Amino acid sequence: MTAPFTHVPFAKAHGARNDFLLTWAADVDSVADRHAELAVAICDRHTGVGADGWMLVTPASQGQPATIRLYNSDGSDSEISGNGTRCAAAFLIEAGHPREHVPILTGAGLKHLYTRKRDGHFFVLEMNMGVPRVTALHTNVALMAGDREATLLDVGNPQCACFVDNFGFDWRSVGAEIEVHSMFPNRTNVSFVRRVDDHTIDVRFFERGAGVTMSSGTGSTGAAAAALARGLVSSPVKVLTPAGPLELRWEGDSVLLVGPAEITVRGEFYFPPNG
Repeated sequence: MTAPFTHVPFAKAHGARNDFLLTWAADVDSVADRHAELAVAICDRHTGVGADGWMLVTPASQGQPATIRLYNSDGSDSEISGNGTRCAAAFLIEAGHPREHVPILTGAGLKHLYTRKRDGHFFVLEMNMGVPRVTALHTNVALMAGDREATLLDVGNPQCACFVDNFGFDWRSVGAEIEVHSMFPNRTNVSFVRRVDDHTIDVRFFERGAGVTMSSGTGSTGAAAAALARGLVSSPVKVLTPAGPLELRWEGDSVLLVGPAEITVRGEFYFPPNG
């Protein structure tokens, strides 16, 4: 007798067109040993639902905050996504969590989110991204086409910010090469950053485990922090992404990011049995 498919309920959401699938962790306990495989299957844009990542969400309970675990679309773990965490907050609010303040424990620590606007399934949320840590202000990454000068940061996940005059080159291929460069044993997220003015940068993203994305919360944070550390901009900083702007400002050493999150689809994915 053929084993039954596992029915995986999900909501699909996006934060500035950086899209995620969200599932209550308890709903997939029966396939806990196959979560990475399930992430690849459900995120596939041809045979699955399609997304940049899949999140398992556990609601707040007994005084403990809600938690999320994020899988990239290639099945690898990710510490945090800024856009994804806003999507998780929207998911929790729609499930009945108080909307004003949503603490969420991520792989990069506890994050606090606040609702600034809600219109149906559309939210604007402010999230404390923490304190970016610059690990190398100026470094060279040796590539096949020649060295690329960059700033390296930790914003809860690794970031490599490359400053450019324009995007008239194959930055996607360069990003793919940098992501897996030997300098980064755990791979890295890559951003290509063009200064526009004292408070604005234009950015393209190649994310670890997902590839090209329309926007990135942590990538925007890393890009803005790198530009600030180099003296190219000052707070507040508007990050122009292919999906629209994200707003960042500094309070002391911490970065606050304001951006959208919208839940667009709910359904079930049928995950085939092992073997």
